[in-house]
Amino acid sequence: MSDDEVLDAYSEVVTGVARHLTPRVASVRTVRGSGSAVVMSSEGHLVTNAHVVGRLSEGEVAFADGSSGRFYVVGRDPLSDLAVLRTTIAVPQPPEFGNADRLLVGSLVVAVGSPLGLEGSVTAGVVSALGRSMPAQGRTASRLIEDVIQTDAALNPGNSGGALADSKGRVVGINTAVAGVGLGLAVPINATTRRILGALREDGRVRRAYLGLVSVPTPLDDRWAARTGRRRALRVAEVVAGSPAALSGIRPGDLLLAINGAPLADAQSLQKHMFEDAIGRRTEITVLRGEAMVDVVAEPAELVD
Repeated sequence: MSDDEVLDAYSEVVTGVARHLTPRVASVRTVRGSGSAVVMSSEGHLVTNAHVVGRLSEGEVAFADGSSGRFYVVGRDPLSDLAVLRTTIAVPQPPEFGNADRLLVGSLVVAVGSPLGLEGSVTAGVVSALGRSMPAQGRTASRLIEDVIQTDAALNPGNSGGALADSKGRVVGINTAVAGVGLGLAVPINATTRRILGALREDGRVRRAYLGLVSVPTPLDDRWAARTGRRRALRVAEVVAGSPAALSGIRPGDLLLAINGAPLADAQSLQKHMFEDAIGRRTEITVLRGEAMVDVVAEPAELVD
């Protein structure tokens, strides 16, 4: 295949994704600024970044076909930087939402921002890195957003809340930050964020469980990897005094291997268990402490934000 043919194939993919998604990405305008949002349902739900709407309750959305109207905020979750909006105007059919867990470094991605804003744009690039973390801050709590997608697709401030799509036009991320020249970040669409978006749409908020520890991924040495069949664990860096983790006996330096039998290899593997159904529930955590492997029992509390 010649260079021209490769370029034509690349252009065809990008233009196809842009043609499909541009009508489905709205410009969001509020008294505090502008951003983007992606149609989430035919009933008028849209997904954007929590930081795009802040603490506001309403604003205006506008689509590429010229239609516009008011929206109100159904729910927001600053700890994942996601928010669900709803508008009463007719909206296009939503795009397909994919699974960011299937992305590979080097995968082609297309960023679609607010089509009517001055910052609106369609840009393309590749996945530069996966598994990045990004801090998020609520009113009283903070956490890391895990498995953030890093891309070199150019992102501008107006792209916040817009779609990051794969080569088939499936939305795999919600663009959330411009981290530097040639560096953009997006909240992934995966099982965890789907659960968050579902809770925001149905209940207007996300209830999270809280253990009260800070952990970092760490490799297991060959001996314990062979014995447990796992290559990685979470090393406890800090335990909050009086927290459920402290009351259970978890200590700094412990290696967390599993929660209720599910392996723990990164922060997301723990956080995806820390939702409403875990609050006050007996939770068994398998811990490697020195040369001993023990099970501790904790009862996660509700994270208040």
